[in-house]
Amino acid sequence: MKPCIHKEGLRPIIVAVVLCAALAVGANLLFPSQSVWHILLYAFLLFVIAMVVRFFRIPVRRKTLNLDHAVLAPADGEIGANEIVRETEYFGDERRQISIFMSIYNVHVNWFPMNGTVSYRKYHPGKFLVAFNPKSSTDNEHNSIVVKDAQGREVLVRQIAGFVARRIVSKVEAGDPAVAGEELGMIRFGSRVDVFLPVDAKIRVHIGDKTCGKRTVLASFY
Repeated sequence: MKPCIHKEGLRPIIVAVVLCAALAVGANLLFPSQSVWHILLYAFLLFVIAMVVRFFRIPVRRKTLNLDHAVLAPADGEIGANEIVRETEYFGDERRQISIFMSIYNVHVNWFPMNGTVSYRKYHPGKFLVAFNPKSSTDNEHNSIVVKDAQGREVLVRQIAGFVARRIVSKVEAGDPAVAGEELGMIRFGSRVDVFLPVDAKIRVHIGDKTCGKRTVLASFY
């Protein structure tokens, strides 16, 4: 059975539990008489722990079937951009960019959008601009992964750290097999994933749509 909590979340969860327990003990030592404020404090601390656990959860989901021509959402979140841009890191030409913005309520595990082979992977240190800043795609810390399918079509997935998110996790390397819906990494406490598609791909989502990682079809090739 696969774990329900990502291994990257173990330390933050332990830290959150220890800190919240310390605050609760400290409050009782300073103010031994129980009051409604104690109850509110305990509720808030439990909420903080629950949010940290929720953040690192790994949901159990069935993958979308019929994946031969589909590009799946690599992340949970909301579609914030859908435009033609010039992608300069890998393709050097115009591509359709779909941006998924992740809130603190979303799962922050990322998944492969299609079957194939990892043809490119590069990590870039950088700034920590807010995720909705257009420059965050290239100026922020980010990790670029290109998947090439059996027909030679390539899709670039870019994990982007944000103002709060300060760590991108991915152990994928060029040459690794890519299986649609399998984990490619995660962004701790943030923030945004950009997907770069061929301009002739049929887009299946619109700005404002909610995405469910490894289930929502972003685009298709027919």
